[in-house]
Amino acid sequence: MRLICLLMLILLPGLLIAERCSGGWVCVVMEEHGDRVEVYAENLKHWPLTISLRMSGRSWNRGDRATVTKTIPGNSKLLLKDLPSGKPDYRYWFDWTAGSLDVDHDDQYDYRLPYEKGQTYTVLQGFGSSFSHTGLERYTVDFNMKVGTAVNAARSGVVVMLEEDNSKGCWENSCSKYANYLVILHDDGSTGEYYHLAKNGVLVEMGEVVTRGQLIARSGNTGHTTMPHLHFGVYKASSWGRTRSLKFRFMSRDGRIARPRPGRHYYVE
Repeated sequence: MRLICLLMLILLPGLLIAERCSGGWVCVVMEEHGDRVEVYAENLKHWPLTISLRMSGRSWNRGDRATVTKTIPGNSKLLLKDLPSGKPDYRYWFDWTAGSLDVDHDDQYDYRLPYEKGQTYTVLQGFGSSFSHTGLERYTVDFNMKVGTAVNAARSGVVVMLEEDNSKGCWENSCSKYANYLVILHDDGSTGEYYHLAKNGVLVEMGEVVTRGQLIARSGNTGHTTMPHLHFGVYKASSWGRTRSLKFRFMSRDGRIARPRPGRHYYVE
């Protein structure tokens, strides 16, 4: 899960290393070197993660307090801030998500419809639907699917995040945390994300390489939802653990779908 972490440190004379980690995904490390404090983020996974960090303390100037957001390559360590030491205290908050800030998305790529060949499902919401596909979620699609419907990969990639332990769904904002989901990282740094999956409905493992069209999950009705359906989108990482949807197109039996339309249904190529 995406977490926000807080740490207060009283720095002692000499070289000191302090570390705070988030669920085995990423660690923020502070190192004191003479009159400077260097703040690093260490990515513990094999794929890129994007982290946002904000620091504060007494007698800090505006530049020191500024938020920084950077993408950390897999299994690497990246300098986030270089600060003066001697402050009475340091506090910092951070949040992260899988994927990259700078995605060179191929807009000509034809994504596969995320269900089995020979099947068709009605689009409930398409790009820009006013009900909930606005802002960061503008370029996403909801398909009307019964609980347990097969979900197939729209594009090949690596499984980088998943959740399948939840069984609750409702329209209140508080239910967002109960969504089951699967996130697949594509080779251009974008992610394909499949939401509202059934409890125990993820059929692949973390770090597994999946191929286009592979059976990967079962649809459900978990999280922030009013009815059983599959939410699918292609995303790039943004700040503070968020993602921003990217415009994409599907390939169907009847040709390319540049704008999936509510009320329509499409057959897999």
